Amino acid sequence: MTGDTRRLDKWLWFARFFKSRSLATRFCAAGRLRINGKLVNKPHYALKTGDVLTFPLGPHVRIIRVAALGLRRGPATEARTLYEDLEPPPPRRVGVTRTPASGSREPGAGRPTKAERRAIDKLHEPE
Repeated sequence: MTGDTRRLDKWLWFARFFKSRSLATRFCAAGRLRINGKLVNKPHYALKTGDVLTFPLGPHVRIIRVAALGLRRGPATEARTLYEDLEPPPPRRVGVTRTPASGSREPGAGRPTKAERRAIDKLHEPE
């Protein structure tokens, strides 16, 4: 193997997109990954620096440019240097609390009484 290419499944594992290389191999073989706009279904595809990968991961579609090929699967900080995220997923909303829906009850409050149920139904079905 030359020093200027890396197997696709190996690089995805190095960059910590998958927990194991076998998961990365199965993902590549499923044919859900594009490299420079071309659909690829071979885990042994020769990945080069500068290639753009597009693939679904969780609820997001990731668009990644390969910055380096890497030599090993290192810590997460090292893995982040292997790619440039062209379209990062939206940040999580930390500390945002939801307001309870009208008619909802506290957990553990038990079943509503008949009067409480009528009040809840009245809220849900306005006359």
